[in-house]
Amino acid sequence: MNASASSISIDARPEVQYLLRLGDTCLILAQRLGQWCGHAPILEEDIAMTNMALDLVGQARALLTRAGQLEGRAHDEDQLAFLRDERDYFNATLAELPRGDFAFTVLRNAMAATWLRLMWERLVHSSDAELAAIAAKALKEARYHEQHAGDWVVRLGDGTEESRQRMEAALAQLWRYAAELFTDDATDAAARASGLGPSWSELREPWQAEMAALLQEATLDMPAESAFRSTGRNGVHSEHMGFILAEMQHLQRAYPGGVW
Repeated sequence: MNASASSISIDARPEVQYLLRLGDTCLILAQRLGQWCGHAPILEEDIAMTNMALDLVGQARALLTRAGQLEGRAHDEDQLAFLRDERDYFNATLAELPRGDFAFTVLRNAMAATWLRLMWERLVHSSDAELAAIAAKALKEARYHEQHAGDWVVRLGDGTEESRQRMEAALAQLWRYAAELFTDDATDAAARASGLGPSWSELREPWQAEMAALLQEATLDMPAESAFRSTGRNGVHSEHMGFILAEMQHLQRAYPGGVW
């Protein structure tokens, strides 16, 4: 019987953590989107959700690979994806919330894709040439994700009574987690000073403006900002994160270094 793989420790230098925050957010959101495979309301959406999940996995792979290079401990993308303990993941909490219904998923996708698109637009000018190249490719994908999700938000928000109620319920659940996407700390300050990337707070105003326009088109009221602050990007997660990791890490931990 194979011994289970032990967890790796990571270097928490600002440039490494900055990349892990973004890479982990893509990775965990991909896990949630992947849960729609075989369960979407129509076949076209089943394929679309799976393809967007694969796009996010690709973005996560590139970011984790670059984080491993900057860390200098020879950790590859698989080790960083599957062999960290929960407190060493730095994704935004928004990404780890349970799958929810279709309205919940498309609203979360719209919120996340808009944020990611704004981030990639700035990262194409990163002082790190590798990160800039990653951003240039990811930007095209994020634009599609944003358009796809936005179309559904409008369709459901300005649709039937039931679809509108579901969108309103999704807004009530999700909106309070948005504030974490614009919280700054020393990691953001270091990234901004070095030219690696923007501080997250720089995205607040354009994100709010674009979400306000989308919600207005969907005839939905934009909620007030909550005083609540989730803390996933600092490694302190919701109760849902452990369940994601248990499923996501099982194969790699049961069969260390396993390959196809």
